[in-house]
Amino acid sequence: MNPSRTFIIRPVATSLLMVGIMLVGGVAYKQLPVSALPEVDYPTIQVVTFYPGASPDVMASAVTAPLERQLGQVPGLQQMTSISSDGSSVITLEFNLSLNIDVAEQEVQQSINASGTYLPRTCRRLRFTVRPIRRIRPF
Repeated sequence: MNPSRTFIIRPVATSLLMVGIMLVGGVAYKQLPVSALPEVDYPTIQVVTFYPGASPDVMASAVTAPLERQLGQVPGLQQMTSISSDGSSVITLEFNLSLNIDVAEQEVQQSINASGTYLPRTCRRLRFTVRPIRRIRPF
């Protein structure tokens, strides 16, 4: 017996079955969750620098700029942003999705240690904090 014979003999039942399947498919399609911007864990690290008593201009030119030059050479770096204010600066480093955050943190720490020669001698009281950010959502 041919499986298509049943559908040929009963065209009304076949049409109703087809409409029912299409309605169920349409309702199921409307229920699918769609996100324009999916949640992604970007490997992101913030380097926070404290230099008490320094103005924003001094922080930007004497501390943040040399650190940015040195950190810009870290492999896998995708984006770097920085903010300098009175006595502190924050450099945010965003890496490729394939890079492990722990490896990136070690490379950033090595770059900070290597940047000591580029910082002015008056910056002996600098304090660095390197902290990975585990959850960043795109805008």
